[in-house]
Amino acid sequence: MDITIHTTALPHVDPDESVAFYRDVLGFEVRSDVGTGTMRWVTVGPAGQPDTCILLAPPAADPGITEDERRMISEMMAKGTYGWILLATKDLDATFDRVQATDAEVVQEPTLQPYGVRDCAFRDPAGNLVRIQQID
Repeated sequence: MDITIHTTALPHVDPDESVAFYRDVLGFEVRSDVGTGTMRWVTVGPAGQPDTCILLAPPAADPGITEDERRMISEMMAKGTYGWILLATKDLDATFDRVQATDAEVVQEPTLQPYGVRDCAFRDPAGNLVRIQQID
């Protein structure tokens, strides 16, 4: 089989704040932006990797989701327990310094984990956990 990861989705609360984080803080490209107001679907991705994308989407936009499910999703997002993503960089310290210099919420400074990965963590404007690990 020849399968790749093309797109993963993260929820947003404010698409403009989310775009600013992923574009201006992490340096991702905006690839598409459709919809209006808070009902926008924005695709971003790392420069030079056109086949790898993150879809920033309105949470619970699916018409099949119940009001109770919408409320639960909103509560989980507010606590930062709904969406998360793992990213990687060759220079974790420089990346951490760049992100920390913004108003991003730092969850964890660069740390060598007991399982052998050195990483750090932030929250994006919607509360999604963004972990960034060191790669060689």
